Amino acid sequence: MKKIILITTATFFTLFTLNAQSDSKAVQVGAKGGVNFSNINGDDIGDNKSRTSFNVGLVAEIPLSERISFQPELLYSGQGFDLKEQDQDNVFDTDDNIEYQLDYIQVPLLIKAYLVKGLSVEAGPQFGFKINEEIDFQPNSDGGDLDINRDDSYVKNFDTSLALGSSYKFDGGFFVNARYTLGLTNIFKEDTVLENVDAKNNVWQFGIGFMF
Repeated sequence: MKKIILITTATFFTLFTLNAQSDSKAVQVGAKGGVNFSNINGDDIGDNKSRTSFNVGLVAEIPLSERISFQPELLYSGQGFDLKEQDQDNVFDTDDNIEYQLDYIQVPLLIKAYLVKGLSVEAGPQFGFKINEEIDFQPNSDGGDLDINRDDSYVKNFDTSLALGSSYKFDGGFFVNARYTLGLTNIFKEDTVLENVDAKNNVWQFGIGFMF
């Protein structure tokens, strides 16, 4: 599956970037933010519900040619999954779900190719550094947080993903984007009871931003 995605992406870039042009030859920097729909998947994972959170951070675009740019980013990304669905008639004073929250500082390093003016596709590795892990019994309000100590955690502090996406930049610098990040490494630590559980992060991201 991963090989198919990589080959398809490479072919897509080759076929559709022949007549495309970047909108600027200068290095641009900007800010972006949006919504995350995150989950974990793998051979040992059932049908979890996704966690809805957000991402926000900084982005740069460094032209490499008329069609190709290098786009590094630095993002806060709220990830994780719904740990449990509550019954609508439950007697506890909780929200409809319980979230397992895994929050990262993500560093995508993307190659961006313009299909036509303004419209581009992007792909590249993403490196994640876990900064928070907790179980939230009231994800839509304050309180209900159960922090998980880093030393007691079964989740690795570092994660790698493949990011695939598309964006459209309007005249003036405003842009919209959509992206899917596919986890490449198991999130669970070795030498724990979960070391043989196949589980990887995956996230859909939709957002807006502005390049200066």
